[in-house]
Amino acid sequence: MSVWLKKAGKRLRPRRRRIKVLLLGIGLSVLVIIFVMRTPAPIGHWDSADGQDRFLRAYAEAFAALPDPAETIDVRTDFGIVRVYRFAGTGAEGGADTPLLLLPGRASATPVWADNVPLLLRISDVYAIDLLGEPGMSVQACPIDSDEAQAEWLHQTLDALTPDKFHLVGLSIGGWTAVNLALHRPDHVASMTVIDPVYVFADLPFGTIVRSIPAALPWLPRSWRDSFNSYTAGGAPVEGEPVADMIEAGMQHYKLRLPQPTRINEERLGRIDLPVLAIIAGESVMHDPQSAADTARHNLPRGTVRLYPGASHAVNGEQPDQLAADIAGFIASHP
Repeated sequence: MSVWLKKAGKRLRPRRRRIKVLLLGIGLSVLVIIFVMRTPAPIGHWDSADGQDRFLRAYAEAFAALPDPAETIDVRTDFGIVRVYRFAGTGAEGGADTPLLLLPGRASATPVWADNVPLLLRISDVYAIDLLGEPGMSVQACPIDSDEAQAEWLHQTLDALTPDKFHLVGLSIGGWTAVNLALHRPDHVASMTVIDPVYVFADLPFGTIVRSIPAALPWLPRSWRDSFNSYTAGGAPVEGEPVADMIEAGMQHYKLRLPQPTRINEERLGRIDLPVLAIIAGESVMHDPQSAADTARHNLPRGTVRLYPGASHAVNGEQPDQLAADIAGFIASHP
């Protein structure tokens, strides 16, 4: 072997060792993530009675900011019991015959709508649902293992309620839930308003995925979850906010066992033969806002798109008056 080859070999061996160490580190990280994210139980559940009690206290405190519901309804479906609240419309703006039905974001449940319900009640009665398989008052009893199952439990819920049609209003993952229902079981859907929905008009950015991983690990300090929630809300402080306390408690103590939502592609968006109001937050970290707005404009057959400059993913709490006005105008055009 030449002197040059010997020297080159000496230089390459440390480099190879570094690469091996790096690959080993990546492999171990993947294994750790797989271990943490494993799903040994088929249904969503609380990690402990104390954890559930902490969430329920936070839920009750956040719920106190809402008007008193006219009815509290528990609907039995094939997948579990779904909690539904009905708030009686005030009719201050004439009132629509078809009620609104609110679908919240991940881990947020009905109290996330505290700033919105009083304004939306001027339009019509408002129904609000705690998503099945998420932290809240709904209780999952059977596995939800597909998009079709996600649509089916919601369809069964609406089928059991008195109104025949609803104007769906979905926030974040609730927006995806509304669109998924329209694609599989649209029977009870009069229209949809999707507020900065995820997995609908664009993919989650890689940076957001990375930042969400520590927030999903319940044994890490609360500050990690608060930091992620603040990040999605445009940097706004979340400490001491009742809704934020409820969301953080749900993130820490509730074990979701839901399938990853399927990204709604452009071909499927083109099959939605319903009026859709798409509200995109201009500073959202859940997708590229301009790309999401363009996708909605180009692919929804009966779509109306509103881009809210400066708004974060927490747009429903930042601009409730504008949101209510846009929803009222949209529903008036599609009664």
